[in-house]
Amino acid sequence: MRNALSRLLAVLPPVLLVLLLSGCGIIDYFYLPPPEETAQELFEAGNDSMREKRYGEAAESFSKLKEQFPFSPYTIEAELSLADAHFLDEDYLLAGEAYKEFETLHPRHEAIPYVLYQVGQSRQKAFLSIDRPTTGLTEAIQYYQRLRESYPGTEYAEKAKQHIAECRRLLAERELYIGDFFWRAERYGAAWRRYVYVVENFPEIEDLRNHAEEKGKVAYLKYRQQQSQQVQEQREGSWKRWFKWL
Repeated sequence: MRNALSRLLAVLPPVLLVLLLSGCGIIDYFYLPPPEETAQELFEAGNDSMREKRYGEAAESFSKLKEQFPFSPYTIEAELSLADAHFLDEDYLLAGEAYKEFETLHPRHEAIPYVLYQVGQSRQKAFLSIDRPTTGLTEAIQYYQRLRESYPGTEYAEKAKQHIAECRRLLAERELYIGDFFWRAERYGAAWRRYVYVVENFPEIEDLRNHAEEKGKVAYLKYRQQQSQQVQEQREGSWKRWFKWL
């Protein structure tokens, strides 16, 4: 019997022999789930993806780390890196929310000036067209102002000053856009009010203020002419109705 077993082992291919000898180990290899990645492995994988500009994959790694290892020493940095991954992937809405969440969770973290700046950047960059709502621009200005008031000595506070000016210019341009729309529709009263709003609320943007001031004067004259014409038409209509009744 022992000789027969020896001859069998001698003729079996090496691979098959390994399978037979490993027994339960090979079954475990094929049928049991692979061991989960550690927090460090997920963090390193995310950083590798960031370096290779694979921001979607980086976000997946950082999200997994955040969910599976909430108390890991890598988690706080992964939360900030997750927001950066969304931002670099140009998903500005997700980035803005991720930065806000980081501030909520870690309000005293040393990176908060950067986080406030990035919220402003995310909301500003999410503004795609002058015919879109300006809620994001208004929020961006609020975060930039918070940054300048709370952290005036940081490099981000100085950058925020320029971005506030950019956002305000976009807001003024949108008001002019709406005013011009009313002008083309011959709704001169509504156009005049928009132009006046630009003059009163954006005095530092000289070229747009001057444009709004000039068009506002003409819009007001046309508006008064329309009112006079409406009054005259109403009077004529009254006389016509009176004679018709007679």
